[in-house]
Amino acid sequence: MSRNKCTERVPEDTATLTRRKFVSSSLTAAALPLIQGGEGLGREIASTESQPAGVKRRIKLGVVGCGGRGAWIAKLFQRHGGYEVFAVGDYFQAVADACGQDLGVDGARRFSGLSAYKKVLDTGVEAVALETPPYCFPEHARAAVETGIHVFMAKPVAVDVPGCLEIEAAARRATAKGLCFLMDYQIPTDPHNVEVVKRIHSGQIGRLAILHSYYLAGSFPDPAKTATCESRLQHLIWCNDVAIGGGYHVNACIHAVDAALWVAGERPISATGASRTGRADPHGDSHDVFGIVYEFANGLILNHRAKHLRNHSEGFRCGCAVHGDTGCAEIAYGGKAELRRAAAPYSDEVVKLYEAGAVRNIATFYRNATEGDARNPTVRRAVDSALTTILGREAALHRSKLTWEQLLNDNKRLDVDLTGLAP
Repeated sequence: MSRNKCTERVPEDTATLTRRKFVSSSLTAAALPLIQGGEGLGREIASTESQPAGVKRRIKLGVVGCGGRGAWIAKLFQRHGGYEVFAVGDYFQAVADACGQDLGVDGARRFSGLSAYKKVLDTGVEAVALETPPYCFPEHARAAVETGIHVFMAKPVAVDVPGCLEIEAAARRATAKGLCFLMDYQIPTDPHNVEVVKRIHSGQIGRLAILHSYYLAGSFPDPAKTATCESRLQHLIWCNDVAIGGGYHVNACIHAVDAALWVAGERPISATGASRTGRADPHGDSHDVFGIVYEFANGLILNHRAKHLRNHSEGFRCGCAVHGDTGCAEIAYGGKAELRRAAAPYSDEVVKLYEAGAVRNIATFYRNATEGDARNPTVRRAVDSALTTILGREAALHRSKLTWEQLLNDNKRLDVDLTGLAP
């Protein structure tokens, strides 16, 4: 396959971690808990604050990826009051223009093509929101950090193990340079989810025995492929393509899997599962129904189930049910966050999390950038959840058991043929 633009990767002699060092360090890290005291890499980072107490100054922001969510979240940044959306970039010029016009961005700072991100970074922005297909995240994030720019990034961090490596390395460089690097997950920002997880970790439902994560939703448009992959780079079509979007398990189910890792406080050691394609007339290579069992070193089991079908069965549901030996609990993207059969039951409604979570993250990003807080605690679990979903995707694809060690040693890279696309 052709390798250019988005397929450029960190040369081994300049990368923070070589493949050998990454595999070695990751295998060592796999034995460590995600939550390590107050400053643990997987510590609770949720903020219930929706707006900063006062806007100190306006941060010049660039937005790369101006389709549905990109344009929507750019409006949330603008609404916050602490940002000036200064430049926008998208592969499609019409999309960049529509978003830029709506946000009041000068026409000279609306860019298109595969190199649009470079042009956005060169305008003098202080921060960038990355909302492209995740295949390009490693390259875009690396370039932003090298330019000295704060990074706000959608999930998942990458579609393959090498991409996760590059995000991890870029985030470490960001911290070393005093830059913010925030991953935009919503479930861990909800105050009721935070309260439930806090109570779980304090032992209120006893020793954890099994987790059940779930993601039940429809599928995205999956039209016939064309001569180039250009048509796949819009309208979330790329979610159907493993190399561009990671596939449904990595791109969508990751919300529920990340929630489970938050509860578990550690990474799994293996995955076993099965998956298949259930949607009508598929053209992308992603499977869309999954049954995956993850095992943890301490004996904990995570059972994940998912369907991405337009079958009108039960609407959208995403979350994680938690069973301890003395009680049970649930955290979710919507509905109830609760503890049941515990000494001190708790229940409250998770409301409008899609927007509320993004608003909280935008406020946290602003506060961290203006106060010089570059600890970047969202990165560790974001990398781990991406690797965990990649582990599950590959185990389910081959209907076999795959260990974390095997996944990292394989270090499989996914490439996209960008021949014929606009530079």
